[in-house]
Amino acid sequence: MIKFLYMRNTRFKWFICVIVILGNFVGMLDSTTVQLALYPIAKNLNITLSQIQWIIVAYMLILTVFLPFFGKLGDLFPKNKIYSTGFLIFGTGALLNCFAPNFGMLIVFRCIEALGASILVSNGNGIIATLFKGKDRGTALGLNASIIAIGGMTGPALGGAMIHFFGWRSIFAPVVPIALISAYLSYKLIPSYHHKKEFKFDYKGFIYFTIALFALLLAISEGHSWGWKSLKIAALGVLTLVFGGLFYFRDKKINYPMINFKMFKIKTFTLGNIAVMTSYMAMFTNSILLPMFLQGIMKYNAFIAGLLILPYSLAQCISSPFAGSYAGKHGSKLLTRVGPCIYITALLIFTTFDTHTKIWEVIFASIIMGIGNGCFQSPSNNAILTSVKKEELGIASGILSLARNLGNILGVAITITLFEQFRNMFADEGFVKAFLNSYHLTMVFGIVFALICLICSIFAYRENHEHIHV
Repeated sequence: MIKFLYMRNTRFKWFICVIVILGNFVGMLDSTTVQLALYPIAKNLNITLSQIQWIIVAYMLILTVFLPFFGKLGDLFPKNKIYSTGFLIFGTGALLNCFAPNFGMLIVFRCIEALGASILVSNGNGIIATLFKGKDRGTALGLNASIIAIGGMTGPALGGAMIHFFGWRSIFAPVVPIALISAYLSYKLIPSYHHKKEFKFDYKGFIYFTIALFALLLAISEGHSWGWKSLKIAALGVLTLVFGGLFYFRDKKINYPMINFKMFKIKTFTLGNIAVMTSYMAMFTNSILLPMFLQGIMKYNAFIAGLLILPYSLAQCISSPFAGSYAGKHGSKLLTRVGPCIYITALLIFTTFDTHTKIWEVIFASIIMGIGNGCFQSPSNNAILTSVKKEELGIASGILSLARNLGNILGVAITITLFEQFRNMFADEGFVKAFLNSYHLTMVFGIVFALICLICSIFAYRENHEHIHV
């Protein structure tokens, strides 16, 4: 009763919203600081750089495969208990990382951390959608995108300072107190709304899904190093098709599927998720290669390169709340078309970069890219979550996060593969010329991903005001 009365207070709802968003913030803060720590970790633990990538890959694999499972739990169990548990598991994993005795245990602890992150990521947007309607929902989702961007901005600076003064283990420490405090506040303040029904979960389908997705993501992550025509990649492809098919046909015929495939009959939901996935593929095309261009071609040091990347996150941070608020009031149709057009413009500018590119040009293009992404993400999320029923918000949020993570992984894997193949093609022209030609051609594929996003958006969001289910 007390929580219900609190929920009538608008300011209190926004306070709860910030607590929920902290789940995404700590995840972004952790991931950006870990990327900076890969080299000192490899040196300290005496392992190769090819091995060290599993600190990120293992984390992403575990986080991704469990998203539908935890999204389902979020629909069946009290949301305050689910979300606080996510914070506790995440904080425990981060704390254990600080004391990992060897590389193997560090990977295990990162997987524990990823389980907590999966709970937070799969349920965060669903809780926000439960708290707010209409314009406020769009504003809240925009605030979520802004705080994630802040995590992306503060992570490199904070991580670099802590690695320099205290060593790589210290980078995991800042999220521990945040996670513990947020776990307590989540348990006490988030509404315990849930659907009171018997818990039934398709464990066999979950195993099929996990094997299929693990094989797919492993192939995507390792294809550029193992070779796309290698026996390992072929075997992983077969595993993906076999177990993916088993999962699909099983979940279609049972009464309690892990993923309700009927949701994909909703055009906005299906095309919206494809648009989100391809938007992240387009974003990562530049996010992976721009730091390499700044350091390898322009010869800026890592600190200057980091500062030149900041305008992207800052522009997204500023534009996201306005875009979310606009979408909540006027619908998602306009901004989900304008957003891709804006970052297509940015990608076109990046294809002109060469050894004579000025700092202001890098900043200008990064700002345009950030504005485009800020205009697209929160309106798209708002429309996708608005298109489903209230009791399906948890699983819808999990699928949305799954689409986002797949976009991240596909973007990284495809970008690296294309860039290396193009650079081998132009190897005879010298390092600088080969790099620039490869950079420009890879940006063209980023534009293709953005065009697919734009086309899906045009057909997904054809009305100015979404039909409100909640």
